[in-house]
Amino acid sequence: MDTIARTPQQVGAGIRRFRRQKKLTQRDLGEKMHARQATVSKLEAGEPATQLRMLMDALAGLDLELVIRPRTKLTAEAIEDLF
Repeated sequence: MDTIARTPQQVGAGIRRFRRQKKLTQRDLGEKMHARQATVSKLEAGEPATQLRMLMDALAGLDLELVIRPRTKLTAEAIEDLF
């Protein structure tokens, strides 16, 4: 299933959902990323200072990939309902 995210908070929520589906703790994912648990927590919270490298490391740690495509016509509220 695809996850649509347009804000840092939505990206973080998607990372959290996939991490939990794989039954990983934040610490487990951090180890896969070679990062601290606090870094995973900040990423999942959608903190704006998160580096792109950390996002890519998290995606790799969860065996996910980033897909760039044209925006759908969904409203922000409809996307929030997906979470």
